[in-house]
Amino acid sequence: MATKFSRETYLYWYELMQLIRQFELMAEEKYKMEGKIRGFFHAYVGQEAIAAGCMTATRPEDMFITAYRDHGLAIAKGISVNSCMAELYGKSTGCAKGKGGSMHFFGKKENFYGGHGIVGAQIGTGAGLAFAEQYRGTDNVVLTYFGDGAARQGMLHETFNLAMLWKLPVVFICENNNYAMGTSVSRTSNITDIYKLADAYEMPADVIDGMSAEAVHEGVSRAVKRAREKGGPTLLEIKTYRYKGHSISDPQKYRTKEEVEEYKNQDPITALLKTILDNKLATEEEINQINERVNKAVEESVKFAEESPWPSDDEVLKDVYVDQNYPFITD
Repeated sequence: MATKFSRETYLYWYELMQLIRQFELMAEEKYKMEGKIRGFFHAYVGQEAIAAGCMTATRPEDMFITAYRDHGLAIAKGISVNSCMAELYGKSTGCAKGKGGSMHFFGKKENFYGGHGIVGAQIGTGAGLAFAEQYRGTDNVVLTYFGDGAARQGMLHETFNLAMLWKLPVVFICENNNYAMGTSVSRTSNITDIYKLADAYEMPADVIDGMSAEAVHEGVSRAVKRAREKGGPTLLEIKTYRYKGHSISDPQKYRTKEEVEEYKNQDPITALLKTILDNKLATEEEINQINERVNKAVEESVKFAEESPWPSDDEVLKDVYVDQNYPFITD
């Protein structure tokens, strides 16, 4: 079959998706087997096509903000795997100086605004970023990601109302991986088609296959174009699946092994690789070179993290915002 995009695009997607996948698997090993990574850890394994498709549908100036399953999007946006791994290790060379950990990756120069642990908090913050861009007169767009569980938060409805009222340049992306922690959408919501939530605000909406980088690129491109042209926000429900638990420590008793295996047969990386090879966009040798490059980068990130220093004690009270003129603070 004919391909929709260039050879360079397919190979870019493949390398990025492999980098995210291998980073997550290596980090899981350091968490489970060696205990070098601690605290919460939410893997993006299975959802890589979303990050890849969004990158080719946006510009570097566009902003991403997401929930605590943030590693994949942070890497896609250009935060180095070295600083990402160091952050997981809690080292001072991490992208949040070792203070944020897994859920709070951050990269200002990459226009990646987190990693938010409070469910749904990024929805309002993302709209705020979009309001700032509108106020400055830019044509930048903010991609605001959240999970299917956050779709039940009041923050979403308040934000949708104002975003449509002010026609903010924001794309709301629900990465629907079927489970909010361990609870399916059908157990917590009368509306299981999340994109329909946009109807109450007359917001454009769409459903996208999140296991296909091509489909993600096309759907996000349409929404981004609308936002750039001052057409306001869009809600995209991107249907995907996480192969790991909600967090790495999740026993996953709420789903069957058969269900997981069924979705693994739809693996976005495997499907993308088949498209590349079937259409002779790359040779096996070229694919092997990409895999070797990815593996080397991930191995080097571990070395970098392990050799990096811990934050010094005087870092404890740094990077804490204080308004000296706040009238309610007394000595």
